[in-house]
Amino acid sequence: MRNQKTKDMILSAMFVALISVGAFIKIPIPVVPFTLQYLFTMLAGLLLGKRRGSLAVCVYVALGLMGLPVFAQGGGFGYIFQPSFGYIIGFAVGAYVTGAIAGRANRPGFGLLLCANFAGLGIVYLFGMVYYYLISNFYLNTPLGIWPLFLYCFLLAVPGDILLCIAGAVIGRRMIPLVRDGKL
Repeated sequence: MRNQKTKDMILSAMFVALISVGAFIKIPIPVVPFTLQYLFTMLAGLLLGKRRGSLAVCVYVALGLMGLPVFAQGGGFGYIFQPSFGYIIGFAVGAYVTGAIAGRANRPGFGLLLCANFAGLGIVYLFGMVYYYLISNFYLNTPLGIWPLFLYCFLLAVPGDILLCIAGAVIGRRMIPLVRDGKL
């Protein structure tokens, strides 16, 4: 039992580090940069489960809000006023949803993992786009319409994230048995 707790803590810390590194592996696109954060938050949900996966993402968020520059554009408490902070909130909820769906089966297949990843992605975009709209229109006083929001915060970013969902399902299919059987 003690070894299991240690392993869980190490895996959780590893995902906090991977998510942090994923923020700096980015492809610049207008408005919201495309990063590998979603891949690692998704894998946290798949491999660690809904509770530990979302907890690892919450630790990442807490570290960033405490001032460590782990977010794509820095860190600190003031980051909550960045329009893109909603996506970071969505990462934690998305990891929980991804882990909950994938955790329904002992050995989830590719189809279930892909569905879990797309559900998590939907959550991330829902939180991200709503937050972006609210912060832009009501805090920053830079009015943003629904169509530009949809174009810049969804259409330009979603093709890459769909590829990340597929990659996450492939990686998850290979890694879940290793993690659950204690081989990793």
